[in-house]
Amino acid sequence: MNTLWSIVFFLMPILGIVYIGWHIWLILPLQAWLKMVVLIFLGAAFALFFANFLLDIDSMPMAAATFIYNVGTSSIFIALYLVMLFLVFDLGRLLHIIPKEFLPNSIGGTITVLAIIIPVFIYGNWHYYDKHRQTLELTTSKPLSHTYKLVMLSDLHLGYHNQRNELSRWIDIIAAEKPDLVLIAGDIIDRSMRPLTEQDMAAEFRRLNVPVYACLGNHEYYSGKPEAQQFIATTGIKLLSDTSQTVNNDITIVGRDDRTNRRRKPLKTILATADTTRYTIVLDHQPYHLEEAGRSHVDFQFSGHTHYGQVWPISWITKAIYECAFGSHQRGNTHYYVSSGIGIWGGKFRIGTRSEYVVATLRHRQQ
Repeated sequence: MNTLWSIVFFLMPILGIVYIGWHIWLILPLQAWLKMVVLIFLGAAFALFFANFLLDIDSMPMAAATFIYNVGTSSIFIALYLVMLFLVFDLGRLLHIIPKEFLPNSIGGTITVLAIIIPVFIYGNWHYYDKHRQTLELTTSKPLSHTYKLVMLSDLHLGYHNQRNELSRWIDIIAAEKPDLVLIAGDIIDRSMRPLTEQDMAAEFRRLNVPVYACLGNHEYYSGKPEAQQFIATTGIKLLSDTSQTVNNDITIVGRDDRTNRRRKPLKTILATADTTRYTIVLDHQPYHLEEAGRSHVDFQFSGHTHYGQVWPISWITKAIYECAFGSHQRGNTHYYVSSGIGIWGGKFRIGTRSEYVVATLRHRQQ
């Protein structure tokens, strides 16, 4: 199955790139040699996407690795929108809505493509940096010594694209909230440990003068689980991997290992040794099998992983896959929140989705 998905993962972009290349050749009102120059330039950008997986970019100079990662992963999102746009053009021609002369050697067609694609991705990039502050009100009848303010986030994906300067801005945002606790639902690391260690990103986390708890995500496995755990240990973050901890005798936090580890403990096994008489929060990176927390009478589960697709229409795919792909959800007395993430994988574009962090207030129902 993994081999099949790998073939699909690489084959679909290749087919899309061929489709785009043919349409660009048709639509550009240029001489053949200039068309070829444009196609070579675009082909090189798309090739950098595959270079991220086929080349050892960690062995390259940092600037080169950063360039390959950012250009390559950005190009694949641009390719997606070009495919959709050209499909609309082709359908319009078949339905005689768009005249045949709109595509071949067309100044109007070329201007139309640029007028759509450029603003969409300028907006998408701006929208990525505009972090949304999502508030939640949580109440409980279980004992609480005081009202708590929690900042929760997921999917930082620190690496070649989200580097220390970006992390520093996020830490400033979190610190300004003056939370009692910070919870991170996995994927702190994108893929490579190199940018995190060379830029000493751990020092940014240590600026948070409050307890921080986290669970593992699937990308911690991609980067190498032992290396990821070693890095997290230097940040001051308390990593909970199939373990629990009760904070101030008020809140029990359960951190699950990522489901990438098929031998991770069942939730009911972890809860058997946890103090569930206190308000119980489960951190589980991937929001599969939400019924487990409901059956175990967990108070609240926080997850990430989906990114809500990052861009439309991939968000539709995530909605089809997950019971809850984004936002609030409830099963019985168990409340859930699936975050679209403060960071992102690959190109820094949010189109039809958002980057966010969650600020939750937890109080006793009588207050």
